[in-house]
Amino acid sequence: MIKRTKIVATLGPATDDARTLEKLLNAGLDVARLNYSHGNQDEQSKRIQDIRRLARGLGKEITVIADLQGPKIRICQFKESSVTLKENAHFVIDTKLGARKGTPASVGVTYKNLAAEVASKDILVLDDGRIVLKVLKVSGSQIVTKVLTGGILSNNKGINKLGGGLSAASLTSKDKKDLKHAVLNEVDYIAISFPRCADDILYAKKLIKKAGGNTGVIAKIERAEALDRAEEIIEVSDCIMVARGDLGVEIGDERLPPAQKMLIKKSIEQHKAVITATQMMESMIKNPIPTRAEVSDVANAILDGTDAVMLSGETSIGANPIKAVEAMARACKGAEDYLEKPKGLSSWIQPSFKRIDQAVAMSAIYCSNRIDVKAIAALTESGLTALWMSRVNTTIPIFAISRHRATLRKVTLFRNVYPIAFDVGSVPYDEVTSAVLNLIMKHAKLNKGDKVMITKGDFHGSSGGTNGLKIVQVGDFIGKDD
Repeated sequence: MIKRTKIVATLGPATDDARTLEKLLNAGLDVARLNYSHGNQDEQSKRIQDIRRLARGLGKEITVIADLQGPKIRICQFKESSVTLKENAHFVIDTKLGARKGTPASVGVTYKNLAAEVASKDILVLDDGRIVLKVLKVSGSQIVTKVLTGGILSNNKGINKLGGGLSAASLTSKDKKDLKHAVLNEVDYIAISFPRCADDILYAKKLIKKAGGNTGVIAKIERAEALDRAEEIIEVSDCIMVARGDLGVEIGDERLPPAQKMLIKKSIEQHKAVITATQMMESMIKNPIPTRAEVSDVANAILDGTDAVMLSGETSIGANPIKAVEAMARACKGAEDYLEKPKGLSSWIQPSFKRIDQAVAMSAIYCSNRIDVKAIAALTESGLTALWMSRVNTTIPIFAISRHRATLRKVTLFRNVYPIAFDVGSVPYDEVTSAVLNLIMKHAKLNKGDKVMITKGDFHGSSGGTNGLKIVQVGDFIGKDD
């Protein structure tokens, strides 16, 4: 195995060439992200078809994430495309000012309720923190501000309120249309932007079910109020994304690193996957190599336990998409080499289990880490067994074996989990162990005498039915289950 941490890369104009996509897959791409903030549905459909076709040709599974735009609040356009704001000058944000009517004195905004949700002394942060305004007063539709940090402000830049508190719904009318499109294209996860609470995620799941899908849901933690409700949001999500751009703007840069560590820790504790995102190797949008600080950023997220690290503009519009994935793969491997094999039981593992399959999964990992098992094979219908195993730090590769293509694609996101297609019903019951061992030997470097842990259920094809584990040795197994 080259790496255990998964790489998410955003597809875009820079990756639309089939040869580039194939090189990305060979460089270490595991998860393809489609940013619905850019492009149209036809472009996204083609990207889904292309990446899956190429992955199949290489014998790989690829996870596809549809990332919805959400209620990103932006200023409108200026008459001259940009203006320069000087410190201490007054600047007005007018909710009634139309598009392309902005001047050095004022500009419109896409969120028409903004004037009703800010007050004197509030701080507004624009363009990812490059422009900072202090609200002096609100008069009707006009928000009169003082420029604290000036600079060039151009069209359509994002605007956040420091500390959060804006009530824009997490799913816009555009998002609902894009959600249906994503379900019809059978993406594996849908990322919900700017959720405020668990209800926003539950609402998205309801819409997915109504559209006829069973797609996983990723909660992007990027609002200050979402950070305060992290536990409840994680509980109802399938995965979270630490979306450090808007989150950092709303809570302040100094609070972001501990917030990231907290979110990763809580996700692992609740048996959920987690993606760390935003500006991980942003310099590579233009440059052929990352900065040392960027490599350290990736490594620290991995040491904290993230399942995946993400590239955005680096691959979608960057000059070096392939080099960016290669550099991230090297950073992943370097950090993983530092991780030691665990010696004790993880402190967060609960003292008792309500489910038999979860108890089996945890027992398998605990034993495997202590008897020099070289590989773990988890026969799974839904992927849950592999997910639980992946929550514990281990250097042992976990092979998720399933007959369901959707399950194989979903588990590809999980740290240290590798999917293998196999229909457990295609062989007699008493030959399953032998067939699985032969499969594993094709995917892992095993020698005679090496131990392999296998988890499976008595009733094949039953979700949640894992109830047993077996340790076998290469070369010693007779080919029949006892």
